[in-house]
Amino acid sequence: MPHETALLGVTHSSRIRFSPAQILYNSREKVSKYKEIFDFYDRTSLKSYNLDKSMQYQLNILGSLDVFTRQHSENVASIVCRLCQYLHCTKSFTEYCTICAYLHDIGKQFIPARILQKQTELTDEEYEIMKTHTTIGYNICMEDLKLRPYAAGPIYHHEALNGTGYPNALVKKDIPYEGQIIRVADEYDAIVSKRQYKSHIGIIDTLNILIDECNPIKNPENYKIPVKDTKVGKNNPIIVKALIKVVIDDSEYEISCIMDYLKDLKPDIKRLEEIEKYDKKRINSKSESKKNYYLTGMKYLLIGQETVDNYEEILNSYRRIVKEKKEHIDKLFSEIKTMKKLKI
Repeated sequence: MPHETALLGVTHSSRIRFSPAQILYNSREKVSKYKEIFDFYDRTSLKSYNLDKSMQYQLNILGSLDVFTRQHSENVASIVCRLCQYLHCTKSFTEYCTICAYLHDIGKQFIPARILQKQTELTDEEYEIMKTHTTIGYNICMEDLKLRPYAAGPIYHHEALNGTGYPNALVKKDIPYEGQIIRVADEYDAIVSKRQYKSHIGIIDTLNILIDECNPIKNPENYKIPVKDTKVGKNNPIIVKALIKVVIDDSEYEISCIMDYLKDLKPDIKRLEEIEKYDKKRINSKSESKKNYYLTGMKYLLIGQETVDNYEEILNSYRRIVKEKKEHIDKLFSEIKTMKKLKI
């Protein structure tokens, strides 16, 4: 039956066909390849698998104790590297700062699992124990010649410009720039990442929290911790501004990936819709020869695990995916619009 495909308006080629799951996987592969370049200044990637063995060893220990903390370290390193680009840092400082970020939480490997993996909020006593991960991480770095240059990551990432941070309650002039950068990236990822013991906080709300922390504390005399510098907030506003640009970039890139994904779906949706049209004609036909004609055309266009009985379910799943993805794109566009209006 050589003329059926012409009637359907679809060319039956020998190209590889992909399921929705495969197409989504391929889109993620595109994202991964893109980030190899996007995350860092050049193709000499500072991904964790390219770090020195001593650094990998520390991260692997951390990952074996708490997967979330290991992933958090990866996230913070990626954010820090891109922050450095927006802050126009040198390549050498960017590499240094990124490695510091990878190692910022290595002290948590010595925090008791009952605290590190606790599913509810920490008590005051447990929080004091958790805070020691900064000095523990610093000591780990200082005891290893290869890690020693990056000890700033663990020791400074919880310091605040106004002196309300820990472990040493330093003020702005005493906190190196890398510590200020890692603090912002660390706090952003910690808030926006959902953990079992806390409800999810959206990106806009997270950014607003960081922006608010750029402002001096109101009524510092009533604050739970002594405020050493009442003229500044906890975070460096220049770094938070750069973070907003990074997050907008992420959102715009996510939109482009979703649009690529939807574009990849189009040929299969079109083919299945043609099968659907054939099926309706088959059902409405009174002649058996016509019914067989349309049935043969349907079978000719089916691929993979598709059948005359399940094609409609597959088509509806595609349509649901398209609807969901388009709604997500609208949400991202709305968030980008809001982020561009944020003021510090």
